[in-house]
Amino acid sequence: MASHNEPRTDDDETVDEHGDSSVVSGVPRAPVTNSHSSRAEHDETTEEREHDETTDETAETTLERVERIARRVIDLLSGSQIDLENYDPDAHGSLFAFDERSSKRASETETGTGTGTGTGTKTELVDRYWVDAPFSYIEIVYDPDRHRHEYHTVEPALREDERVLLETLFADIRDPLLYRDQTTDDVETLLVETIHEHLERYGAEIDMATFYRLLYYVHRDFRGYGRLEPVMHDPHVEDISCDGYDLPIFVYHDTYTDIQTNVSFAKADLDRFVVRLAQHSGRHISIGDPMVETTLSDGSRAELALGEEVTPRGSAFTVRKYADDPFTPVDLLNYGTFSVDQLATLWLAIEHNKSLVFAGGTASGKTTSMNAISMFIPPRSKVLTIEDTRELQLYHDNWLSSVTRERVHEGTDVTMYDLLRSALRHRPEYIVVGEVRGEEAMTLFQAMNTGHTTYSTMHADSVQTAINRLENEPINVPRSMVQSLDILSVQTLTRLDDERVRRNQVIAEIEGVDSRTGELDYSTAYEWDSESDTFETTGSHVLQEIRDERGWSQDELLTELENRRAFLEYVQERGIDDYRRFTALVNEYYADDTAVLELIAESDESDESGDADSDSRDDESGSASTEDRTGTSRTAGTDTGPPTNPDSNPLEFD
Repeated sequence: MASHNEPRTDDDETVDEHGDSSVVSGVPRAPVTNSHSSRAEHDETTEEREHDETTDETAETTLERVERIARRVIDLLSGSQIDLENYDPDAHGSLFAFDERSSKRASETETGTGTGTGTGTKTELVDRYWVDAPFSYIEIVYDPDRHRHEYHTVEPALREDERVLLETLFADIRDPLLYRDQTTDDVETLLVETIHEHLERYGAEIDMATFYRLLYYVHRDFRGYGRLEPVMHDPHVEDISCDGYDLPIFVYHDTYTDIQTNVSFAKADLDRFVVRLAQHSGRHISIGDPMVETTLSDGSRAELALGEEVTPRGSAFTVRKYADDPFTPVDLLNYGTFSVDQLATLWLAIEHNKSLVFAGGTASGKTTSMNAISMFIPPRSKVLTIEDTRELQLYHDNWLSSVTRERVHEGTDVTMYDLLRSALRHRPEYIVVGEVRGEEAMTLFQAMNTGHTTYSTMHADSVQTAINRLENEPINVPRSMVQSLDILSVQTLTRLDDERVRRNQVIAEIEGVDSRTGELDYSTAYEWDSESDTFETTGSHVLQEIRDERGWSQDELLTELENRRAFLEYVQERGIDDYRRFTALVNEYYADDTAVLELIAESDESDESGDADSDSRDDESGSASTEDRTGTSRTAGTDTGPPTNPDSNPLEFD
């Protein structure tokens, strides 16, 4: 029992020797006295009087708290009003506490308790850039002890009260969003309105920075990819690999190659995440059927494995990301995958209905190259694509896309072989098949032999390997049918000056079956020289066929090639790598090549004149500062790209 001299709390209850309460729930009651008075009782009465005075003070404090709680209840019942505004970092402040986060990362890394290296040394910040501004960004750090780079995702940190609100929102808005009466295509607006409504119902008094932090996490976990969201938004990441429970995820970065991240999943979280990926892409995965290949909503290709039966280290996944905008031939030139001469030759071959197969190893860029050169297909030609997972992206008006399907309930499987047979009845002029692996190859080559122009990809690291795969199980195409293939392009992923690059290794042309040996003859039109990183040519048999078919002279053939080279150089110099603009220009060339070539010639003359005037001005004003000239260049539209120096980073966390 508490002493009279100890401070009381609201929940204290003082009981006398007769069992009556003098204070119940913090509310004082009249003291109970005994009829047998004595000096001791007098002293006790004196103490009771002093206690009453102390209790009165406690009662006043309790009443104030009761009033405050009552006001809070009224606020909760009546709700609050949150005026939504578009997020403005200048007006609402940053969503990140940058200084706190940086010091935390440094201390965690030093002690080995964080998600960084855990080696007891501080990492060095190398690069930082937005991936989903203003909600998430990436830090590339360097661990000097392990001599490696690491990839850190950074998202807004939540205060404890914000975490409570977020957990409450997750519990309260799930059912209203899943079981709403009306459907809408504008899910983003619905999500904002739902969060806004519930926060006002809670009586929450929050600022805009808190609202947008909560919005980010709700959207991330309901509509996005959870803790993988920043990585999925990173345009520099090509592949994402998770190897099991509590293991760090690795990504393939276009600058730092294979690099470890600070993202990992516990067992239950990873199992849920894999199931969620499958469900969101319309597929089913379970312990009974633990492996699924699918295409995610953004077009990325995913391979999923659930549980520990087929992957002993736990559930796993690999996501092969594809750019929102497909690569164009300009991108292939910029990356050095092909030369201008090679693309001009391929353009002329595609225009004249020559069939091509792109071969190469994993991640060598086969599908990317095939998608890019398909932009040379003449406008209005009917194009039909066949894939098992959606990868091809054509900007073509007359395009029919088809994808395989696994059996659903009582239905049947729709295979690539089924789609290819059906495709022939659609009377396409061009058939593009994602990849040939088995019986569909026979139908593909039958289509070639019946006059259909076909493009496809396959796994092979050389021309001879590709031919051997075509002629043997499980593809097993007869040699007499393989000779209907016109061009075989082999690509490779290799290293050049300590960088991983993709190069077209060889462009081979199938010439037919040798009547003496019975072997398949092919010649090399272009070959990559790794020492000089250039492409050498020995002449093209296909170009000679095109010349004969068109009745051109050799000079006319060379003129056609030169015109296409001029076009490609023009779009490359002006950075026209948007697939919509590039395709529109190609269509203009098909419609009126003379007008387009005149425009290119006029532009070249204007550039030469401008260069001469610029040289003259530079000679006259030699004192002009480099800074002034740089500023003029930027005003003219030069994109300097994301800054790598943290001091000049537009995040502005300081």
